[in-house]
Amino acid sequence: MKHLAALLCACTLFAEAPVAGFRVVRSYPHDRSAFTQGLEYHDGYLYEGTGLNGRSWLRKVELTSGRVVRQVALPYEHFGEGITLLAGEILQLTWQSHVGFVYGASDFKLRRQFHYEGEGWGLANNGREVFLSDGSSTIRVLHPKTLTVARRFRVADGAAPVAQLNELEMVNGELYANVWQSNRIARISPATGKVIGWIDLSGLLSPIFRTGEIDVLNGIAYDAAGKRLFVTGKLWPAVFEIQVTPKEAPPVRKAKR
Repeated sequence: MKHLAALLCACTLFAEAPVAGFRVVRSYPHDRSAFTQGLEYHDGYLYEGTGLNGRSWLRKVELTSGRVVRQVALPYEHFGEGITLLAGEILQLTWQSHVGFVYGASDFKLRRQFHYEGEGWGLANNGREVFLSDGSSTIRVLHPKTLTVARRFRVADGAAPVAQLNELEMVNGELYANVWQSNRIARISPATGKVIGWIDLSGLLSPIFRTGEIDVLNGIAYDAAGKRLFVTGKLWPAVFEIQVTPKEAPPVRKAKR
C-alpha cells in the first residue's frame, strides 16, 4: 500500500516560495483509529474519508465532540481516499480501484459511481471544477458534472516539481495540498500550478502523542464563513484549528572580527 510502502523521494526543493508558520487556536477530539484521507467542513460538522482495506469509511463528525453522527463503510476491496462536497453530494476516491463514489450529502446514500485512470489520492473543488491528486506533481481538473478530465497542470515551486501531492482543499481561491511524508502544506495557484507559498506545520503534534501508530499529517478543512482552517493527520488524536503566521526569520549572526 502506498502509505505503508518504502518512502519515495519527492525531490522537492523548497527554495522559491515563502514559508509561513502557524499558531494553534483550538484543538478538537479526533478518532485515533481514523486513517484520515480526506477532510471537509460544512455547517458545524467535519466530513471525513478514511483509508485502509476494511477500515475505509465516509463519516460525518461533530466538530466539537468528535462524535460520529453518520457513516458508511466502503467494501473491503476498496482503500478509501480523498473526499469533497459539491452541490449536495459527497465525492470519494479510492486508491487503486480506479473507481469513485458519489453519495447524497444529507443521507450518505450511494447515488452513482465514476471511474478514472491511475491512482486517486486527494479531492477538492471550487464549485466550477473538481481537482484530483494522484501522488505525482500533476493535478487533474475534472468537469463537475461528468467528472471527466478537462485539463491537467503540473505543480512546481520555481522550476522544481512538487510530487507526492495528497489531500487537497480550496482556501480563498488557492489549492492547499498536503505533501505526503512531510510537515508542509503547499499553497498552489489552480490557474498556473505555481506554488505561492508553504505552511510549515513542524511541531504541531506534541511528541507525547508520537506513538508507533501515529501516521503522517493529512487532512485539511476550511470553514469559509468563519475563516477557520483545520488540519489533522492519520490516526492523530486531535483536529487542530490553526492560524497561519509569518515564519520567524533565523537570528542574524554577527561576523567575528
